[in-house]
Parts: sequence; C-alpha cells; structure tokens
Amino acid sequence: MSSETEEKRAKVQPNGCERAFVQRNKIKWFWAPAFFGFWLLLYVAISIPACHRLPRPLTIQDEAKHPDQFIAERAENNLRELVGLGPRVVGSRQNEMAALKMLSQKMQKIRSGSANDIEVDVQVASGSYVHWSMVNMYQSIQNIVVKISPKGTNSTTYLLVNSHYDSVPAGPGAGDDGSMVATMMEVLRVLAKSDKPLKNPVVFLFNGAEENPLQASHAFITQHKWAKYCKALINLDSCGNGGREILFQSGPNHPWLMKNYRRAIKHPYASTMGEELFQHNFIPSDTDFRIFRDHGSVPGLDMAYTYNGFVYHTRHDRAEIFPRGSFQHTGDNLLSLVREIANCPEIEDSSKYAEGHTIYFDVMGWFLVFYTETEGIILNVIVALAAIGICGFAFKLMSVSSGIKLEKILKRVLHTLLVQILSVIVAAVLPILLGLFMDAVHLPLSWFTNSWLILGLYFTTFFFGLAIVPALYFHWTKYDKLPIGQRIQLLLHCHCVLLAVLTLVFTICGIRSVFVLMLSCLFYTMGLIINIATKLHSKDVAWVIPHIVCTVPPFVFFAYFSHGFFTTFIPMFGRFGENLNPDLAVAVFSVAVGFLCCGFIIPVLQLFNKSKTIICGLMGITLLCFIIAMTPVGFPYRPDTNVQRFAVLHTKRTFHDAENHVRRQESGYFIMPQDRRTYTVKNAVINMTLAQKIGADCEKEINCGLPLYNQRWHKTRKNSLWIPASEPVLGEDLPTVIVLSKKQLSSTKIRYEMQLSGPNHMALFIQPLNGATMKDWSFHKAPLRLNFETPYFIYFSWGVNGDPLKFWLELEKPNGNWNSTTLELGIGGHWTHHKDLITPDFKKFLDSFPKYVDATPWPASFESRIY
Repeated sequence: MSSETEEKRAKVQPNGCERAFVQRNKIKWFWAPAFFGFWLLLYVAISIPACHRLPRPLTIQDEAKHPDQFIAERAENNLRELVGLGPRVVGSRQNEMAALKMLSQKMQKIRSGSANDIEVDVQVASGSYVHWSMVNMYQSIQNIVVKISPKGTNSTTYLLVNSHYDSVPAGPGAGDDGSMVATMMEVLRVLAKSDKPLKNPVVFLFNGAEENPLQASHAFITQHKWAKYCKALINLDSCGNGGREILFQSGPNHPWLMKNYRRAIKHPYASTMGEELFQHNFIPSDTDFRIFRDHGSVPGLDMAYTYNGFVYHTRHDRAEIFPRGSFQHTGDNLLSLVREIANCPEIEDSSKYAEGHTIYFDVMGWFLVFYTETEGIILNVIVALAAIGICGFAFKLMSVSSGIKLEKILKRVLHTLLVQILSVIVAAVLPILLGLFMDAVHLPLSWFTNSWLILGLYFTTFFFGLAIVPALYFHWTKYDKLPIGQRIQLLLHCHCVLLAVLTLVFTICGIRSVFVLMLSCLFYTMGLIINIATKLHSKDVAWVIPHIVCTVPPFVFFAYFSHGFFTTFIPMFGRFGENLNPDLAVAVFSVAVGFLCCGFIIPVLQLFNKSKTIICGLMGITLLCFIIAMTPVGFPYRPDTNVQRFAVLHTKRTFHDAENHVRRQESGYFIMPQDRRTYTVKNAVINMTLAQKIGADCEKEINCGLPLYNQRWHKTRKNSLWIPASEPVLGEDLPTVIVLSKKQLSSTKIRYEMQLSGPNHMALFIQPLNGATMKDWSFHKAPLRLNFETPYFIYFSWGVNGDPLKFWLELEKPNGNWNSTTLELGIGGHWTHHKDLITPDFKKFLDSFPKYVDATPWPASFESRIY
C-alpha cells in the first residue's frame, strides 16, 4: 500500500495511539498563566522602567565635584523664575517686557564671568509667510539672541540652538517650552565658564513668538544678521511636561548629524518611526524645525518632551511637577551635543555631506543604532530573503523528518499561510469593531487615565483573533499525520514569510520604519537556525526553548518603544478634536503593536492542552475590561492630571449688510470641544442644553461668523457649539478696518487701501463677491499664486508695537459692474491675556464646568463688513 493511501486512512480512521500522541506532546494547560505572566513581567520589569529611566540630577552642591557639567538644580531655578512671570502670550506685558528683562539679566550675568566672547542681541522684527492655508503675519515680535564664540575667532560657521519662552494663554508653559529655555540657559552658563574650547560659535536663540505659530523663528532665519552663518540646528520643544526628550526629526538628508548625535549623546532616545509619523501629520503639531528647514535650508535635529502630555497647553503645565531628572537628562545630552557639532568638521561645509535619509533608533536608552537609508534597504532585502530561504530549508527538513513528500508539505505550507493571513485579518477586524462599538455606546476614552484598559480591551481582542483561527484549523485537521509541534512551527514559519514579504513591499515603498519588521524576521530566523543546528526542530516541544530565547530581545525592545509610543499618543487623543473616534485609532495602533510584539508568541498557545479554552479566556478578559470601562474606573478624566479640554470664547458677533446697516448682532459663548465626549458636561454646564452646533452659520456667514485665529480650529469649527449669553466686555482696542481710499484702476479693476487696528491677535477673512477675483494685494503673494480657497485667511499679531497695519487689495470684475458689492471682510479680535475682561456671568459660566475640565477662556469679537 502506498504512503499516500496510508495517510488518507490515518486521516479517516485515527487510532488510539495517534490520539494519545497528540495529547501527550502538548504542554499542560495550567502552565499557560505562567507563559502569559512571563511576557507581562518582561514588559513591566524591563520595558517600562527603561522608558522612564532618568539620570541622577546634580545639585548646586555637586558643582564643586563636577565643575564642567550641567547642574539640574540651576535649570530648575531658572524655570521657576520664568514661570513665575505668568502666561507669556505674544503682545502681553509678561512676554514682551518681563520675560525679556529676566532673560537679558541672566545673559548679562553669564557674560560677565565668561571665558569666551559673548554677544547679546535683542531682535525686533516684522514679516510674514504662508503657514498651511493662511498668511501668518507678525509685527514687532522679539527674540533674544546670544552668540558664544572662542576668544579671537573669525569663524563664520555657527551652530544654532533654539527654544521659545512664550506660552499659550491657557497656562504657565513650564513644559512647553520654559523647561527647554531653562536648559539652554544652564548649558550656556557651563559653556561660558568652561576651559574646553569651541571651534565654532554657537548661537542660542531664545524665541519670543512660537505659539502664534512659529513667527519668531521665521523672523530670525529670514532677517537676523547671524542667520546666514548658521549651518546646523538643534531645536528644542515640548508637547508634555518632563520625561526624556526624544529625537524625532533629523536632517533632512544629512546623516553626519546622526553620526555626531551617536558619538556625543549620553542618554539616547530617538526614533525614525517618530520622524515619519510627525512628517506625515499623524501628530497634530508643528515646530520651529520646519521653519529653519524650509526658509533657511538649515539641517538639524528636532527634540522634544512627550511625557505627561495631559497637561500640555493647560493651566496644569506647572514647574512644580517637572522632574529634576528630566533637566539632567536633557542638559547632559544638549551640552555634549553642542560641543560635538560645534567642533565637528562637517558643519563647515555641510552640503558635502548631504547623503540621503537615515534610519535610527535607540535600544532601551542604552545605545543608538544608526545607518543610512541605502544601507537599510540592503539590510532589509538581505534579511527578508534569508528568512524566506531558511524557512524554505526548514520545510524541506520537515518533509524528511516526517516522511511526508515535499510537495505535500508545501501544500500544507500554502494552507497554513492562508490560515495565518486570515487570522491576521480577523485579529485586526475584531478590535476595530470593538472601537466602533465603544464609541457607539458612549464609552470612548475609557483608557485615558487608566491606560492598562487598552491591554484588556484591544490587545486581548487582537490576540484572540490571531489565535482562534489557527486553533479552529488545527481542530478541524487534528488527525493530520504531521505532529502538532511541527504544525505550530509551520505556522510560525509562515508568519515569518509573511513578515519578510511585508518587509520587501514596505522597503520598495520607501518606508524607513519597516526596520521593525526586519528585526522581527531577523531574530526569528536566528532562533530557527539554532533549532535546525541542534536538531530540536524535529522535537515536539523542545524547539520552543530556542524560539522563546530569541523572541525575548525583540519583544522587550518593541514593548519599550511601543510603551513610549502610547505614552505620547494617549494624551493627544484628548485634543485631537470631536471628529476623531479615539477608540478606533487606539484599536488600529493596538493591532499594529500587537502584530509586531506578539506575532511569534501567540501561535505558541496552540502547544498547550485545552488551547481553545485558554484562547477564549482572552475574550473573558476583554469582557471584564468592558465592564470596568462602564464603571467610574473607566471615566476618562481626573482633576489636575487628566483633564478634559474646552476652548471657550465669550464672543460678540456683528454682521452688516451692503448698506452698512447692522443686520444681525448677538453675543454668546463659542465652545470648541477638544475630544469626543462633549456630552459628559451637558448636564453640569449652565445652559449647555441650549447649545447649538455652529454648522448652519457656515452656510451663510463668512468663516461661519467666528473669530478663529488658530488655523487648526478651522477643521473642527462646524462641530463647535454656540450658547447665547450676555455681551462680553472687550478691550478699548476693538478690531477695526478703515477704508483709506478706493480707486478704480480701469473699467474692470479697483483698488482698496485699508488700515487694520486692534488687539494683538487678529484674524482677517477676505471674500470676493459677485464674480470679483483678487488679482493682487500687499500681503504674501502665495495664496493668489497657488489659488487658495476663499475666504482668504490673514492672521496678524503684534508684540511691542501695536501700530495699525496698512494694506491694499486689487480686485477685478470682468463684466465691469461695480454697482454690485465686491468684497466682504470678516474681522476677528482676541484678548488672550486680559483676565480683567472676564465678566461675572462669564466667570459663573466657567465655574459651572466640572473640576476635571480645563476650560481656556478669553473674550473675542467678530465683525463682517461688505464693500
């Protein structure tokens, strides 16, 4: 009888010995909790501590023993003094006078005891540029620029170090970005008194208008006398309060910067994946790095704090909660990095070393791995092809050891590969469906405070889907002649082949972050080689030992950077806006992280007795966490630490008709929710039940009749709320547009000369009417050249000088009919730092918000006029 016939009979009529063989070569079920506990212990005991590890901070008393090192206590004192001034909004006395005075005095003190040459310059600048879809225009904003140079140097090659001392109206700005300003001050002090020479000068830019956004950096790089000599950049920012600063942008196309970072840095923390996420707008933010890159062609490194983003841009961003160890971490890195780059030969002619993108990542904060994109492509291809080849060799060995023909093994490989692909699809769909369900039943963000719920809600659901499909396949084919241990190996080999193919595809697509899939393939292949070399691959259970040993390093590493990833992104979901379902996004992230971290771990569950019961237990965990999410434990917000955000504008709106008569005037509270759960405050806030969405006004009023000067608000304006209220108290400097002259240039063209005056934050919206088109104006030309959508958006702010802005507009009507209206202007004004303008009614309204809400208030006005 042929072996094929014997195999068929074995499948149809299994004997008792075969059944006993299958059961006898599985791991007893009660070891499963230990298996899960082992991986959880690695995550809790190694990955999480590595993600939050900070160096011991040096105090002023330690300075005698460490005379040339960064002293964290001094930086902390600098921060407390800066934050003590209060919110430093552009145009406010705190920003334009108090902060400037404090920083200038600090610089003069450092200068007096310096062993190097130090120059201090206060820049006052005006200008404009196009930021996203608006013209970003500034007048008399300020920078404090300090240059430290070796004695007697004539070098014209400078290193630029930048951070900003202004803040948002909402809070004191300790993390963003006072902490980096304080760090720069201490680094400058150490360099000034150090006898270690600097080969090239270093320019420290204390930036006075970043939150507007990014105006002061544009002013420096386009207008300052030292800007043209700046050949490299270190940009320092924050979207949190403390932790470790992450390097998330480099270059671009300047690998020498990463070489110097690797040589200099004491506490590495960097990620190519963070760079790609940021540059593809997955992170709702921007930094001065882009301005220096786009407007000055200055290559550099962009670093920022991301920990505790819950307090970012709120009143809780205080100096008291900023860890002193974070100062030491950043200060050590910045001091050594400044010395390294300022003294390196590449900075003198960086264009020679512009050699393409880089791939970089730190390993547990111990050391940095860095290589060029070209080297990464070669490495990805070699590892992926080697993984496929070695898996192919393993298939052949499996044929030999089992006595089954190779073509039948390959047929099983095809079936198993399809099963694995199906399991990945099912595993991805289940968490996504759960994310949609959580939103539908009004339970989004249940993990916002207790982030461990993500593990119980979404990761376990993903693991269930990844495991149940192969479990059912093995159950339906349980009398296969191939032993269960080898069938599970076959499943793992197929997963490796799938990862290798994805690695090749993503490499072709130019995605540098694919290195994570390459690493996963690499370590699995190493384990497989050990199993083949020791002949453990033919054993039913023993092969698991090399497999687990080789899976531990990538698991610990992936868990480390994934924890940092979630630590960064979870707070951001509290300010992504009402349009995004946060649970859907977290579900997608969980699928990606689970696939990466546990793709070679979950299939091992099939090796346990009662594997289907164990796998179904994962859904039991999901159900338990769903129940917890419905309790107070799952309520997202906590006072002072994990707040819900609202921007509240006490607004007066006035609309005029073509005859300049007021056709509509009203006052109210314009409320912009920052997350999905607006309904949580519905029964607490005064008159919240009367709130109406502003969307109807977007159909008939210019810019929805809203005084929005922040460009990001435009994306969510239609979902914002309006509650009628008493009239606000506005400043005496009401936003006003005056027509200075109106001149007809030809039968089809007309020119308006106008003047805008008002508070230090204003928005101007320009809408041509009745067939008119904007042919030219005095603003930046790009919106006209690039055919921006109307209304055109001009944002204007001023710092120390509030003189009126004069501008002109040229419009064309092809039909020459000037009897009809030509132009509508919307003028918005904000009083962002005048607490004395908060009326008693407005204060009462704000106080009605629950304690877990951070409501950012300011008075505002909007007026439309037709010409």
